[in-house]
Amino acid sequence: MAEATDAILALCRTLPPTRAAVVHPVKPNVMEAIDEAVREKLIVPILIGPKAKIEEAATVASVDISGWELVDVEHSHAAAATAAELAAGHQVDAIMKGSLHTDELLGAVVRSDAGLRTERRISHAYLMSIASYPKPFIITDAAVNILPDLPVKADIVQNAADLWRVVFGDGNLPKVAVLAAVETVNPKMQATLDAAALCKMADRGQITGCLIDGPLAFDNAISAEAAREKGIVSMVAGEADILVVPDIEAGNMLAKQLTFLGGAEAAGIVLGARVPVILTSRADNERTRLLSCALAVLLAEARDKGQIK
Repeated sequence: MAEATDAILALCRTLPPTRAAVVHPVKPNVMEAIDEAVREKLIVPILIGPKAKIEEAATVASVDISGWELVDVEHSHAAAATAAELAAGHQVDAIMKGSLHTDELLGAVVRSDAGLRTERRISHAYLMSIASYPKPFIITDAAVNILPDLPVKADIVQNAADLWRVVFGDGNLPKVAVLAAVETVNPKMQATLDAAALCKMADRGQITGCLIDGPLAFDNAISAEAAREKGIVSMVAGEADILVVPDIEAGNMLAKQLTFLGGAEAAGIVLGARVPVILTSRADNERTRLLSCALAVLLAEARDKGQIK
């Protein structure tokens, strides 16, 4: 399914690069990721962190940063706060994680006085593509919300549906499968109760822009044959575009299994704030880093046009 992700990168080439605050880029691998995104004309970076450490990392990575803006601050905490201030002041349209912990970066983004919160909970989405499935799909939330309750899951679904619409257009509503261990409602399994409630919330217009069904087990969410074998009649079963996991552990393991054992491509982005947040990992390859930046470009463009909140 490389064609679908190639199309995302091609679409970004028709748009201007996004001004991105890169938080604490003091490691050579981060410099390499920034350089890749700049060469692909995806971002215009503003480097934020200790100047000496940033310059040292650039030297080790053999990356010329002389043409990039650099904001000298003392440490990673100050870098995260400065990035949030720049985003709140509309001086950047995206934030990119450098060499700091995710919770430190997101803590600065969601602070009540940062000006970046919306009415929604922030959440993470992996856009994935794998040879054994006929179309790209999203896994959410596998990186931010540890044990989401029903209201948080509703925001997770809405954030993912908005991302799908931005990337793939309004032509078809994304099909959302709310995953659990079984496909029937069991009062002893909270994930199944939440799934049923999310479906009714969609019926009442509390979640919009998607078709949703659940609870669905993973097999009948992605396999039409498995759904038929279990007698499941559903517009979503076997054709899911978005997989909503019950908690971060299930999501993280599923996403990494597909990536490292299944050879899936993956791009990660944090949604629900006033700017997209690009989360990169030291284990990410060049393709993953570029696709993550590409999602930020598309989201920033959609927000600028008022297409998403």
